[in-house]
Amino acid sequence: MNMSRTRRERLVVIGGDAAGMSAASQARRLKNPDELEIVAFERGHFTSYSACGIPYWVGGDVPDRDRLIARTPEEHRARDIDLRLRTEVTEVDPDRQRVRARDLESGAESWTSYDKLVIATGARPIRPDIPGMDAPGVHGVQTLDDGQALLDTLAGTRGRRAVVVGAGYIGVEMAEALINRGYEVTVVNRGSEPMSTLDPDMGRLVHEAMEGLGITMVNDAEVTKILTDDDGRVRAVATEDRDFPADVVVLGIGVRPETTLAKAAGLPLGPHDGLLTDRSMRVRGHENIWAGGDCVEVLDLVSGQERHIALGTHANKHGQVIGTNTGGGYATFPGVVGTAVSKVCDLEIARTGLREKDAHRVGLRFEAVTIESTSRAGYYPDASPMTVKMLAEQRTGRLLGVQIVGREGAGKRVDIAAVALTAGMTADQMTTLDLGYAPPFSPVWDPVLVAARKAAAKVRSSS
Repeated sequence: MNMSRTRRERLVVIGGDAAGMSAASQARRLKNPDELEIVAFERGHFTSYSACGIPYWVGGDVPDRDRLIARTPEEHRARDIDLRLRTEVTEVDPDRQRVRARDLESGAESWTSYDKLVIATGARPIRPDIPGMDAPGVHGVQTLDDGQALLDTLAGTRGRRAVVVGAGYIGVEMAEALINRGYEVTVVNRGSEPMSTLDPDMGRLVHEAMEGLGITMVNDAEVTKILTDDDGRVRAVATEDRDFPADVVVLGIGVRPETTLAKAAGLPLGPHDGLLTDRSMRVRGHENIWAGGDCVEVLDLVSGQERHIALGTHANKHGQVIGTNTGGGYATFPGVVGTAVSKVCDLEIARTGLREKDAHRVGLRFEAVTIESTSRAGYYPDASPMTVKMLAEQRTGRLLGVQIVGREGAGKRVDIAAVALTAGMTADQMTTLDLGYAPPFSPVWDPVLVAARKAAAKVRSSS
């Protein structure tokens, strides 16, 4: 009688947030500890949290940091996941299937072998290589540790002047958070309008809303250096034209994939420096390495090209796919259409698909239309204005992108367009969608369908 036992596999996960711990948790659901050992390394103090919620925590809308944590380290460990906090992986050795990690408290280093590896190292805030960028009082906001460091600075700073560098999603949301904290806020943006994920004509609407909150918008301005006091702390942000006094500086320029480890290990990176994977989220050319979350590039289903989009929705889906595959099942991630939604005070901002410059870059010819409508039937109380912009491909009429800026009830309407983009629908096909209607929720013709009618008509007239 053969009494030999099957050797237990080891899954190593680098990164303890959305993608990494979703992968670990899903793999554990599929395989018990006798079959699969799971070791996860996280250099921070927290796991499985909502980075998207950090601006609302900083601004006071979310009163308690722990409300952003979906699953604590103790909960992961209770499921037989060997989670090692404050431990940073410093090297990946694909040839010998091992990783080297350093305990950030003791400094001790050790190697851990793996049968399967998941890289979920996330993204890092863009920090321009200019003088003073590392001065005390200058903060990137990407992790809960970053958010806590910013709150500590705000609590210890007497002055009430804040400068936000950059006007992307994080920059805009952090500007509002600081206004809510009682700060005098200036946003320095090198673009022509805030929210470069929108076309400038739609970004202008966001600009006006920010100024309505009391935020000073400075567009077409490049930060040249951070000025500091004699004690080394930040005192101003300098551009070519003028200096903007600051007691605290928040970076909202955007993020880049954190692929330092992957690059050093010779793993394949795309044009945006994100890891390249196949549809199973397996790193291309490496049978036993997977990657997901903000450190990877994904297929854009509209343009057909690789993109880097740092969103928690994608990261959690990546983790589910990776966990299924590393746990012995089968799953794929087909790609994205680039849907995102945000807000400034009560102004809702949403987009999906391509902007005009995206379509130009990939060689698509298109028609663009913009319509004004309302969130409810015009006669119903509290109907609020809404602007919808739609891009449709010339000749075919295929939907290419939608942007929406408006008040209550505007933002989530972008989901209609996201589904239409995923299904490859034309603007003309969209006009027949059977959407829900009642005066408290929509006009008879929903604003997205009004835009689709106008786009379909423009496509027909141009053919």
